[in-house]
Amino acid sequence: MNLEKIRAAAERVARSEGLEVVDVEWKIGKQRFLRVYIDRVPPKATDGTASDPYPKISHADCEKVSQQLSVILDVEELIDGPSYVLEVSSPGMDRALTKPADFERFTGRLAKVWTNQPVEELSFMEGRITRVESGNVRLELKGKTARTIEVPFAAIRKANLVVEF
Repeated sequence: MNLEKIRAAAERVARSEGLEVVDVEWKIGKQRFLRVYIDRVPPKATDGTASDPYPKISHADCEKVSQQLSVILDVEELIDGPSYVLEVSSPGMDRALTKPADFERFTGRLAKVWTNQPVEELSFMEGRITRVESGNVRLELKGKTARTIEVPFAAIRKANLVVEF
């Protein structure tokens, strides 16, 4: 099984519906699961900025992508072996941030970031995304003494939005 070919198929389907693929996971346990997380591409306002950075994914969106992707997976025989479960869903409120465009889109939001190696002696940080430029994410860290830190994209192992109420 080639996860990159599956991702490419999912991206073709999502793009045709005005959506984007956030992540694709393959899990094997009691059952085999292919999970595809989709999101709506924020429409651009007339001034070129995103009019709503948090457009909603509907159940119908997930259903359309699931039905179309299922056919492609079968026709192109992208998954071999016994049966599997295909799940298509939104990335959730604590969505993963996987590419620079995600950090740009969610500038102003709180995020948790884990790094491959320490950045200013920190391997885990939680802070507000304040800027994205030159291959770095600027975070305004929470804590007793507020400080700002520049984290290179290449150093980020994992990042997620923090749910705020």
